[in-house]
Amino acid sequence: MAKFIEEFKEFAFKGNVMDMAVGVIIGGAFGKIVSSIVGDLIMPLVAAAWSVNVSDLKIELKPGIPEVTNEAGEVVTEAVEAVTWNYGAFCQNVLDFFIIAICLFFIVKAIAKASALRKKKQAEEEAAAPAPEPTKEEVLLTEIRDLLKEKK
Repeated sequence: MAKFIEEFKEFAFKGNVMDMAVGVIIGGAFGKIVSSIVGDLIMPLVAAAWSVNVSDLKIELKPGIPEVTNEAGEVVTEAVEAVTWNYGAFCQNVLDFFIIAICLFFIVKAIAKASALRKKKQAEEEAAAPAPEPTKEEVLLTEIRDLLKEKK
């Protein structure tokens, strides 16, 4: 059992697993933000332009049956909801997906550009940095080498 716990700790606390967990949490929060943008900002504009709420679009496949009561108010037959094909909700989710994909595209593009600029700056700094001065040992060894060459 101790070996299993040790293996689990090694797996769970690896850098990749922790990074992935943080990414999933941030991704969930990002998804909520984008869903709110779509549902609360974009879709009301679409509904106003088309005079219809896209998420409410549906086709009734089987009509519903209303509740039937007798004269005493007792339920004789319970109501049956209509069977519908909710294609509007699907369209809403597809639109959510595309907006999330576009946002992620711009985020990844910005991160890649920032990374390229950082690498370029590091390369320029490394190229501009002067060569380090030789240490005392290197100077002495160079002098010894030169003296040995002269004696040959």
